[in-house]
Amino acid sequence: MPQKNQPAAKPSQEFVVVKKIQDGIVHLKKGGICRILIVSGVNFDLKSETEQNMILSSFQNFMNTLDFSMQFFIHSRKVNVDEYMKKMKERQEQETNELLKIQIEEYINFIQSFVDQNDIVTKSFFAVVPYESIHVVTQARGIFSFFGKSNGQQSTETIAQEDVQQLNHRVDQVTSGLEQIGLRVAPLEDDELLELFYNLYNPRLIEKKGLEIMKKNN
Repeated sequence: MPQKNQPAAKPSQEFVVVKKIQDGIVHLKKGGICRILIVSGVNFDLKSETEQNMILSSFQNFMNTLDFSMQFFIHSRKVNVDEYMKKMKERQEQETNELLKIQIEEYINFIQSFVDQNDIVTKSFFAVVPYESIHVVTQARGIFSFFGKSNGQQSTETIAQEDVQQLNHRVDQVTSGLEQIGLRVAPLEDDELLELFYNLYNPRLIEKKGLEIMKKNN
């Protein structure tokens, strides 16, 4: 018997915090914008104690230079090997040497068997650089207030441009700091951001195919 008075399920869109993605910038529903940078990893355990201390010290100095909050996160996902397997089969068909053809077939069978029994997981490292506008809209007066000062000539487009400039300044600061530690940093563009959020909001599905996000991490 169905239970009564159960709350209606919320549409999935309500759980998505992103309003839109444009020109590599993530616009959030609650206000504010951010850019997401993909960052190369470091095999910390293989470093000597001296190198580890230098990395930790450099990272601490970098964090101390920031006058704003930012976020680091790691995203693990299952690797899609379909495209790789397709290329290997094409290579097998093109091979004229029968011995090599057999070896390629054995290799394909091995990879397929391994993938069927084990998830191949890759980790990506990201830095989120946010910016929240300090402009306040005074609807009753129909003007904008900037640091408490009225400026009736200032448009929303101008304010948006100033916000983007401030965000880009933060991105440059973070990029420079991480590169001084020896890390590679690249901002994600629209298609790569769409791929990332697709994977974040669909954790049980195999990753979206056909985009270029992983190439920036290699």
